[in-house]
Amino acid sequence: MDAEIELKLFIQAQHHDLLKKILNDYPNSTPQGQKNLTNGYFDTDDLQLRRWDMGLRVRGFDNQLEQTIKTAGRVVGGIHSRPEYNVNIDQKIPILSRFPNKIWPVGYNIDNISASLGCIFETNFNRQTWHIYLNNSLVEVALDVGEIIAKNNLDPICELEFELLAGDTSALIELAIEVAKSVPLRLGKASKAQRGYQLAGKSKPVTLENIDYVSLSKSNNLQQTLSAILETGLERWQLIENMLTVSNDDEQQQSALWGELRRCVRLLRLTLDQFGLLNQHTSPLFDHLEQALTFVSPLQSCCLLLQDYAKLLANINNKPLVCQRLENHISSMSISTQLASIWQQPEYGQLQLALVDLLLTTESGQHQWGNYPELGLFANQLQQASWKRIGKLMPITSEMNSVDYQHVADALDESILVGFAYGEMYQAKKREAFRAPWQDLALGISTLSAYKILRFLSEQYQLNIETWLDNKETSLLFAMEQSRKSALKVPIYW
Repeated sequence: MDAEIELKLFIQAQHHDLLKKILNDYPNSTPQGQKNLTNGYFDTDDLQLRRWDMGLRVRGFDNQLEQTIKTAGRVVGGIHSRPEYNVNIDQKIPILSRFPNKIWPVGYNIDNISASLGCIFETNFNRQTWHIYLNNSLVEVALDVGEIIAKNNLDPICELEFELLAGDTSALIELAIEVAKSVPLRLGKASKAQRGYQLAGKSKPVTLENIDYVSLSKSNNLQQTLSAILETGLERWQLIENMLTVSNDDEQQQSALWGELRRCVRLLRLTLDQFGLLNQHTSPLFDHLEQALTFVSPLQSCCLLLQDYAKLLANINNKPLVCQRLENHISSMSISTQLASIWQQPEYGQLQLALVDLLLTTESGQHQWGNYPELGLFANQLQQASWKRIGKLMPITSEMNSVDYQHVADALDESILVGFAYGEMYQAKKREAFRAPWQDLALGISTLSAYKILRFLSEQYQLNIETWLDNKETSLLFAMEQSRKSALKVPIYW
């Protein structure tokens, strides 16, 4: 058995030549040449191996055949750790009896499963490799370029893998961070096998599970809490990326996904700041990505107005024309190309890798928490500081207008994120009674932003909806003011 530990990254085709030059010239790098690999992935009709979290393939290379089975492992950030078993064979159909008996669940007839195997999909690609010595570790870097084939469906392969052959896992991240300084990269959570099952229609469509609160360790351990928040943020970030690539035609879904991606990024930044880990390296990377995501708020505002058959635009003059202008405004944002554009920016992958590095150093216990209180008190202090900031920005004695509310939008968003990160620790009834009006207020601010866009479009295209907008905004502000003043009187739950 081999314990495979590798970092999977995605790279775009136009950067291959630059990548090869960097790896060829890298200190202590030895190019290993390239080879063509053919791979058939096998499973039963009812996907028994998949349900056991196993992946079975037969690989062909240099006139040889090798069968490999990978058993259940773990993915942390982009680091994949899985036991694997490799056996040379002389046929293109795997022979399960050649693997050790200990890997199979008790009580199953492996011969019956072997007889039921069929090829579900193929991955065929060219692999170019380098061996690089770094800090007493040996890393194999592999550039894979080819395609996944499932019946008549094709999906391109353009991946970079850093596999640890000897030494410490930290060498994978250190080397990847160096490469990412020059070449745009991004984390690759989905393996070729996962993508193949999806392409073959053998796995459920990727969905984003709604999380009310981050699932924290019951041990009141600060290290485990930081790990949980970092892992949750990175996991959802990569999942959202995957979903964005297949939802180009659904503006409402795109809007929701981009909003959730920005929320993940902001949660990660907030968490680093809370733990004193936001530094001169990561802070500018967060700033860069936040700037690249400035289109998200206008997109959400337009989609808010158009959702549910544009019910927010009830009784407006020229409703079809107004809706068309909103659709045109969304089109001008070039949403379908935003993801590819962001991927072209090296800072994107640099930030992801910096966060994976931080997650790994946290899990290894390299951070010292001597000056921090126990988790319960720490969470209370964060909640209280956030609450005091909101109280200063929105004092109960002041009247607030549309501009005032939009100025405090980010602060309110941050306060809600604090509750999202630590809310699981508190009694649900009191917590929800406190948070609900503030979440409603955040929705109100989004609606005010939407009205602002409508006012801009009305002036630009003479839509003549100013009176309707004035009435809507006045009514909404009245409701928000009542809600805000009531919310400020609700007892805190921490």
